[in-house]
Amino acid sequence: MMQVAESDYRKLEAFIYREARLQDEHCYDDWEALWADDGVYWVPAEHDDVDPKTQVSIIYDNRGRLAGRIRQLKTGNRHAQKPHSRMRRVVSNIEVEREGELVLVWANFHLTEVRNGLRNFWAGRTLYKLRPQGDSYRMVMKKVMLVDNDLPLPTLGFLI
Repeated sequence: MMQVAESDYRKLEAFIYREARLQDEHCYDDWEALWADDGVYWVPAEHDDVDPKTQVSIIYDNRGRLAGRIRQLKTGNRHAQKPHSRMRRVVSNIEVEREGELVLVWANFHLTEVRNGLRNFWAGRTLYKLRPQGDSYRMVMKKVMLVDNDLPLPTLGFLI
């Protein structure tokens, strides 16, 4: 794997921060625009390195299923998100490497979610597989590895 230039690192860092903000602020159309047509959104269950085709995942969405999830959130009628969660995430420890045509970005996160008077804390590490497109990137994969993915979790009715 090859490292990236400092200027590319800054662009990738800005991409990751923007992606987090769009989720926190429920900007679904802008967030969806960050995805490649062949994108996969994956949140493994129990372990980080399972085969999502043979083992249960918390979320394993191809691009079509992800678009459906976004459509549901945009209706405002999704019970698990009525009212919307108030969220803020802190993203850190960003590491970047090239792998062929893709750029791999790892980042730690801590997310505070408040909804209906309850506060949940979510933490983990995210692996992004990004494809360069013009002056930006498109997400080919977003894998969210929750630190407590082997424990019962509260409802995950938002985009983590």
